[in-house]
Amino acid sequence: MFAVVTGGAGFIGSHLVDALVAQGDTVLVIDSLAAGTKETIAGHLASGKVRLLKADLLSDGWQDAIKGAGRVYHLAADPDVRQSAISPDPTMQNNVVATYRVLESMRTQGVKELVFTSTSTVYGDAKIIPTPEDYTPLEPISVYGGSKLACEALISAYCYSFGMRSWVYRFANIIGARSGHGVITDFIRKLRENPAELEILGDGRQTKSYLEVHACIEAMFFAIAHSKGPVNTFNIGSEDWIDVKALADIVTAEMNLHQVKYRFTGGERGWVGDVPKMQLGVEKLKKLGWNPRLGSAESVRIAVRAMLE
Repeated sequence: MFAVVTGGAGFIGSHLVDALVAQGDTVLVIDSLAAGTKETIAGHLASGKVRLLKADLLSDGWQDAIKGAGRVYHLAADPDVRQSAISPDPTMQNNVVATYRVLESMRTQGVKELVFTSTSTVYGDAKIIPTPEDYTPLEPISVYGGSKLACEALISAYCYSFGMRSWVYRFANIIGARSGHGVITDFIRKLRENPAELEILGDGRQTKSYLEVHACIEAMFFAIAHSKGPVNTFNIGSEDWIDVKALADIVTAEMNLHQVKYRFTGGERGWVGDVPKMQLGVEKLKKLGWNPRLGSAESVRIAVRAMLE
C-alpha cells in the first residue's frame, strides 16, 4: 500500500513509519520538521523506502502528493497541553485547521481512509475510571483536548458525508525512544541539570496510565485489521496506572541517583489543563482480541532506558 504519514519524522510518527516499512508499504512522510527530525527516518530515506516532503500542512503545495494513497495516517499536531493554556492559537491552527486541510485534500484527491491520533484529554475530568469510549459528556479541560475533540467531529462529518473510513485513537500517555516532550523528558533534563533535587509539578499524586510506543503501534494496526465501520474510535493504553512520584522513582533509579530530594510545586494539577487521574478503558479493543502486553510501570522503565541511551 502507498501510505502517507503526516508528522512521520516525530516521536510516534517515526515508529509508525518503521512498522509500515516493515510490512512492505511505500511511505510518504509529510513533516515541517518543526518538532520532528530527519534523523528518526534517515535509514529509510537512504534506502529509498520512504520519501520525505518537507511541508507545513497550513501552507499549500503538498496536497497533490497524497494522490493515489490507500491511507493517510494523520499524526502531525501541536502536542503541548501546557502551552495551549498560554497561547491557544498555535494549537488550534496546527490541530484543527491542519486536520481540516488534510480531510479536504483527501476528499479532492479521492483518498478514502484516515487514521487519526487523538487523546485521552477529550474526556476531561472523567467521573468513570477506567473511562470507556462511550463516556459522556465529553468536556475537555484544556485547549489541546478541545482541539482534538473538534478534529474528531470533523473526521466523523467527512466520513459520513463523503464515504470515507477512519480510525480515531484516543491515546493514554505514549512513551518511548525518540520522545521529545512529556514528564519523563522533563525529569531526565532536570536531573541532568541538578542530580540532587527534582522539581515535580503538582503534589506528585497525579495518577495516570502509560504505554510504550511499540505496543501502541501494534494496537493501532490491530484495530485497523479488525474493525469495519465508517468511524472506528478506540482507546489505546495499559490496564493500570502509576502516580508521578512512582514514575520519578523509576527515573532516578535508572539514572543511578539514589539520594534525590523531591520538591513539589503543590496542588492536584501539575498545570492548567492537567487531568489528575486518567486511565482509559480498553475493553472495546480487547473484545476484538487485543491485549496490552505491558503495564504502566514496565512501559515507563523501558521508555526511560531507551531515552537515556
